[in-house]
Amino acid sequence: MIRKGRIVFAVALTTLGLGLTACNNGDSEAVGRESPSASAPASPAPSSESPSTEPSDDASTAPGGDVAAPGTKLKVGDRAVVPFKYGTSKEGTVAVTVTAIEKGAQADMAPFGDKAKGMTPYYIRMKVENVGGTDLSYSSLRLRGKLAGGAPTGVILIGDLPGECDSETAPRDFTTKGASYETCSLSATKTDPITVASFEEGDAYSDSPVLWTS
Repeated sequence: MIRKGRIVFAVALTTLGLGLTACNNGDSEAVGRESPSASAPASPAPSSESPSTEPSDDASTAPGGDVAAPGTKLKVGDRAVVPFKYGTSKEGTVAVTVTAIEKGAQADMAPFGDKAKGMTPYYIRMKVENVGGTDLSYSSLRLRGKLAGGAPTGVILIGDLPGECDSETAPRDFTTKGASYETCSLSATKTDPITVASFEEGDAYSDSPVLWTS
């Protein structure tokens, strides 16, 4: 199932609470494609701290099936095992392997109007594996793009670019240990390149995310 919700841009250094407004030069304006959905989900605000993407002696590299500690720093291609909760009833452990942080073309953003002008999309491609063997069917996992050093991009996107970066949900049989699927998280920037993918889901990782650097 491909999520085709509204794509919203928040062009600012901080995130608005609901993630439904685009801020630029003091003006507030919602931007996105028409969608049958009534509303878009809220996006969590980025941490005020900017975690370093440089390796440190304290960072766990989560070898084998060990759960990655908050603040783990990895490279694209590395696998991290993390706890995962979706909604109120689905909970388990997954392994995430970021396979690419791919730069798109500014022209790809054209369908989303004038607010997208000057934005460069980045496609965070990943493989997600069910490690715990619990029922995580139809769940979805998102990684956020960050600038070098872990700084926020100032742009919030909710949705995908069909054909370029498809945000897939887990298949129906994503219920057993070893089941896997591939998906893509869309990010964009008007400034520096996106070189970091960030896992921020759950209280333990919201302030100290797992980071993959290209």
